Order: sequence, then structure tokens, then C-alpha cells
Amino acid sequence: FTTVGHMKILLLGFGSIGRHIVRLLDHEFTAMVRDIAAHRERGTHGVRLITEQHFEKALGEADLVVEAAGVSVAKAFLPRVNKPFVLTSVGALADPITAEALMTPHLHVTNGAIGGFDVLEAVADQLDHVSITTSKAPTGLIQPWMSQSEANRLEELTEAETIFTGNPIDAIEIFPGNVNVAVALAYATRGSKPLTTSLERVKVQLVADPVRTDSAHLVEVSGEAGKFKFEFVSSPSPINPATSGTTALSLAATIRRLEPHIRRG
Repeated sequence: FTTVGHMKILLLGFGSIGRHIVRLLDHEFTAMVRDIAAHRERGTHGVRLITEQHFEKALGEADLVVEAAGVSVAKAFLPRVNKPFVLTSVGALADPITAEALMTPHLHVTNGAIGGFDVLEAVADQLDHVSITTSKAPTGLIQPWMSQSEANRLEELTEAETIFTGNPIDAIEIFPGNVNVAVALAYATRGSKPLTTSLERVKVQLVADPVRTDSAHLVEVSGEAGKFKFEFVSSPSPINPATSGTTALSLAATIRRLEPHIRRG
């Protein structure tokens, strides 16, 4: 493999994460979006925009594919990628069929809003308990399926309240935009076990906290390897306050690590 100073990167999605990434990295970007006109109005930052009709052609030209568009896009397009790709919406791995399609040598998972995964991967087979508690502002946890009264109740909270307890498989169904980190934790702590086993083991709590303007994640694991506790409080993205700024920074770091290992076509 040769070191690559300048890569052709196909971005799936060009929202707050994608826009942040192109500011952080000096590469040639193409972004697949639904509405080119709407993105052009916001500015393209030199990124070539395409629609999904041109996905295959753009895929053939790319050195690396980077998904930053959500679980549904990851499920629909990444199984068709036969070259290195980075998965940001790790929640896609909660679906067994998608996980089987994506877990190839081409897959690279970004840590997103939390870290410490190198330690957890090392001790994964000696863990009995794995949990994550995510706390966010109530408005950031409002979902389209909620009734207006449910949404209003969240907005009017005056003290922290746990609104979900379960595993990542159930959590990603109900809160698809808020628990990618929980699935990423399950992926990191799977060890020699199947991913589905790890997904069932991880305990997830979502807390709506009206005093929060940031996102907080508390990871606690224990077992024969010992006890480990990590806490992360992420500042909002400068592009979109609803998104953690750490996500784009983590994604950029993942891409930088891959640069020396990408063979130019």
C-alpha cells in the first residue's frame, strides 16, 4: 500500500457532519444528496453534488466511501460498496441482515461521540456488564412518532427523566438518531461473540435533561478484566447545534488513519 495525500471521497449525505468534514480535510469530495438545489443554496464548499441515480458511477471513481446520512441510507447503499468505507450511522448494524452485509474487511466504524474503544475491544471477552447512559436536552429526543402531547410533555420537563431503558436493538428502533453510540459500544465490546449477542448484552438508558445544552454519555463496564468507567460530554457541532461536534472530528480522525492504507485505483 502507498501513502495517499489526496483521496477521492464519496460522501453519502451532506448535512452537518458532511459539511464539517469538508472543512477539516483537504480531499476531493463528491456528495450524494436528495435535493441538489437545496444544498447549492446553502453553499457547496467546492463539493460536487450528485443524486442517487449517479451513485454507481461515483462509487467507481471513489477511493473511499464515507456514510454520514443516517441508518436508512447506510442500509440501502453500503451493502453495494466493494471498497473501503466508513460507517458513521453505526445503528445500521443493529439489523442482522445489514450487519452480515457490512461486516467485511472493507468496513471501518467511527467511534462518533465517544471513545475509549481500544481498551474495551482488548478486554471484550472478559466483560460481564456493559452499559451506556445518554443524556440530552428533551427537545433533542422528540421523535416523529410521538403525539403532540408527548412532545409537549418532554419540552415542559423541569427535571431529568429516564425515557428509555433497554438494549440497542430496541433503542435504535425508537430513537434512531440518538443511540448510534450504543450500537457502536456493542460493536466494540463484541469480542469473539456474535454482534447480536453483544447487542443484547448492552444496557441502554436515555435521559431527557432540561438543563443540558450538550450531549453526555456515561459508559460503565465490568467483569473479570476489571471495572471501567468513561464519561463524555460533547459540545454541539458548529454547523448544527443538534449534532455533536465530536462526531465529525472522530470521523475525520478515522479518515486520516485510513489514508496510508488506501490503494489508488
